[in-house]
Amino acid sequence: MAVNKKHDEFHTLDMNAGWEVPPGYPSGIKQKILSGALDEANKKGSRTRLLKFDPGVFTVDPFVHEYWEEVFLVSGDLTVGNDKQGKGGESFSPFTYACRPPGAFHGPFKSEAGCLLLEMHYFDPA
Repeated sequence: MAVNKKHDEFHTLDMNAGWEVPPGYPSGIKQKILSGALDEANKKGSRTRLLKFDPGVFTVDPFVHEYWEEVFLVSGDLTVGNDKQGKGGESFSPFTYACRPPGAFHGPFKSEAGCLLLEMHYFDPA
């Protein structure tokens, strides 16, 4: 299986630059791509990213995608399963982890105080 990531030794990340709102997300959620690229149209590739929620931000619909997703909650709080008004759901603390196969419905999500997630996305080898 070919991996579309370059060799990249330890280095300090600039946590103030390189953030963007992912397509379909509210403006208070931003990603910073650390490595790789995901080609959803052709179902290939992999990426590692940081995902940051500003305090009080929430999504309103579940997510589902055709790639694997591994998520590690680095800091802050994350609630899974809130309603369209941001109420309810199950809250998680730092150092929690999820691994989701393609086609798994998950979310919506919210964060009361803000959070930082480390995510890895990849397709099964052909």
